[in-house]
Amino acid sequence: MKLILKRILLGLVALVLIGVIGFVIWGSTPAQPEEIALQALQSDTTVSVTEGQFWLEFSPANRSPRSGFIFYPGGRVDYRAYAPLMREIAAAGNAVFLVRMPLNLAVFGINRAETILSARQDIRSWYIGGHSLGGAMASSYLYNHADKFDGLILWASYPAENNDLSKSGKAVLSIIANRDGLATLDKFTATAALLPADTIWVEIDGGNHAQFGSYGSQSGDLEATISAEEQQRQIVSATIMFMAGMR
Repeated sequence: MKLILKRILLGLVALVLIGVIGFVIWGSTPAQPEEIALQALQSDTTVSVTEGQFWLEFSPANRSPRSGFIFYPGGRVDYRAYAPLMREIAAAGNAVFLVRMPLNLAVFGINRAETILSARQDIRSWYIGGHSLGGAMASSYLYNHADKFDGLILWASYPAENNDLSKSGKAVLSIIANRDGLATLDKFTATAALLPADTIWVEIDGGNHAQFGSYGSQSGDLEATISAEEQQRQIVSATIMFMAGMR
């Protein structure tokens, strides 16, 4: 009997180990950045790109940034895939911090904003946000640290039910796309009450989920009817205007 129990226990341990290893491999194989994203990682006379502890900072060259934006990437997406958009937001005069997440999943790095806030105490006006899972985790961080931020910026994302921000008093921008096959319009309707009544909603006609970044197509998504360049132009424009206080 003891031998049988030992074998069962060893079998269970083996199954757990196989599951953990499989999960680590799954999380370590994210959607890869397209060439345009890799090119956006280079500094020039307009934007300076530097590497922090676990983030990339995009800052306007030769001038002090007006505000800071901490961005959490979507689940299983290489964080560098958002570089083109981060670069444009920085060119408008903002310091942008693109965060690398453990296993490419923001759920394991919700508090990574803390280190950035501590490292850049010269910035007084802060926004946090993200795409998809990243936006949900950014919402969670703001929910517990609302005093540190002026606002929340959601790209194809919404907060979890236990992160009700409706009474937070924070400015919120929510950018959605009507060809998004993952963060669907029905999901935004169902979770809208978790955001303040004065949340600014921007709907991109013809945009989809994957074109919030530059990492190619995504399983379960719908085909966009506008180009990635046009969708990202609208995303960047709305984000810059919101951070500049143009509501």
